Amino acid sequence: MENRTIVGAVLKVLLVLIILAIATYALVRVVQRRGVTPPLAGTRRTSRPSGPLGPDDDDEFLRDLDRKRLDGEGPDNSP
Repeated sequence: MENRTIVGAVLKVLLVLIILAIATYALVRVVQRRGVTPPLAGTRRTSRPSGPLGPDDDDEFLRDLDRKRLDGEGPDNSP
């Protein structure tokens, strides 16, 4: 008789684990469907970075590079 109670207890534990796994799976699926929540109204970022511009981000620097390249003044056009 003791053997049946052990088997019954193990089956109950397995059933609880299976129910928990199904509930966790369902919860994860719901969260995935909803997607990421949008940021709060006060935390929106601007389209341009707020930090200093590097040389490759500066419009004036890039225009100067294009001008030098077209005029033949750049290092690529040296003899």
